[in-house]
Amino acid sequence: MAALEDQLIKINKQLLSKGYKLTSQREATVRILLEYEQDHLSAEEVFMLVRELHPDIGLATVYRTLELLAELHIVEKMNFGDGVARFDLRSDENAHMHHHLICTVCGRLKEIKEDWLGELEQRLAREYGFLVTDHRLEFTGTYASCQREGCKRASKAVS
Repeated sequence: MAALEDQLIKINKQLLSKGYKLTSQREATVRILLEYEQDHLSAEEVFMLVRELHPDIGLATVYRTLELLAELHIVEKMNFGDGVARFDLRSDENAHMHHHLICTVCGRLKEIKEDWLGELEQRLAREYGFLVTDHRLEFTGTYASCQREGCKRASKAVS
């Protein structure tokens, strides 16, 4: 729990440095994003979870908070091909956004934390004079378990 509180303090500092306060509504939203970091929640999912703890909060407030966090690069707004905007916390550990594996059969999502594109960025700078400030990489395909008949996640995704 200390790690969550440390991250909350860090995000509060980021907000303050841009002239924003960590209001109770923003804190509730950020806490949900931190607690469910691996889940890549949609705005509606964040709202439903926040509302369990703060029944008075409105969907518009959660949307505005998520949009502000995305604008400040605290979260990344992403779409994994399902037509739903999802929110992913950015990490201080890497200079760039982490990458994702997305299964086209069952929708399973896996994060890749390592930055495999450093060499490519250097080549782009050398050959094109282009300085990469950020990137994101998504691999779409199928897991071996989904290529075989009987993928349990695929049958749940279809139903």
